[in-house]
Amino acid sequence: MPRADGVRASVPATAVVDGAQVRYWTYYPTPRLDGHSPVIVMVHGFRGTHQGLELIAGNLSEFQVVSPDLPGFGASPPMPGRKHDVAGYATVIAGLIRQLAVGPVVLLGHSFGSIVAARIAATEPSLVSSLILVNSLATPVPARGGPGRLGLRLASAYYRLAAAAPPRAGHVLLASKAFTLSMSAAMAVTRDRELRKDIHRRHLLHFSDFHNRQLLVEAFSEVGEAGVGDYAAGISMRTLLIAGERDRMAPPAGQRWLLPQLADGQLRTISGVGHLVHYEKPAAAAALIREFLASS
Repeated sequence: MPRADGVRASVPATAVVDGAQVRYWTYYPTPRLDGHSPVIVMVHGFRGTHQGLELIAGNLSEFQVVSPDLPGFGASPPMPGRKHDVAGYATVIAGLIRQLAVGPVVLLGHSFGSIVAARIAATEPSLVSSLILVNSLATPVPARGGPGRLGLRLASAYYRLAAAAPPRAGHVLLASKAFTLSMSAAMAVTRDRELRKDIHRRHLLHFSDFHNRQLLVEAFSEVGEAGVGDYAAGISMRTLLIAGERDRMAPPAGQRWLLPQLADGQLRTISGVGHLVHYEKPAAAAALIREFLASS
């Protein structure tokens, strides 16, 4: 179906994994029919949906791309009886990959999704041929200090306040336009006014597309407690790290720290961009992905 940016995706399908319903979209399904083009599965970040990675998918039309909404976000309902944490999300995304029945996939994760992807790669390596981590949270954010530390503390205080408030008031706090725009402004580094306006528009549309306060607080707690580094020793496949030169949430220093812990890793840094590579420079990210896959 056509999208506003000219990207084409199939109608959404549903995979049921341990009772959890995962809605996913397939972009450019035809190339995979030749039996050679790899399938790329994309895992979005915290408070995102599949649409956050759509611009990267739109620049990879020679591949089949599958992009789900993580349970509790977008069109995927919450997971029944399972915590909304890295382990829970890794379980359902791994189950989705098995149900796709296309063999090992190229697994891409952005931000929080990078931790989910890293856990799958480390614990179920037969499902993953190559790993791509964009703006990866190499360490708990930002466990080793850095310019994002104050921002994390402020956000943590805000989430604690929302968790302690009555349910309706807590939801209003987490979904407020002011909070959304403040987070959007903190992450966007582009000086292009029209691009900034578009980023803010996208965040207003999708940043609060979560199903309830409890799952959001559960997932947020993982942002400060987990990191890709927790799984690096178990990642054996070729791995591409794509960093933003001006990323405050996932600083390049963290990517440089992570790189030697990977068995077969590459690091590429995109200049003039922060934590929103997928919005600010999706074509540049896609070019790096294409180059990486062509060299395999």
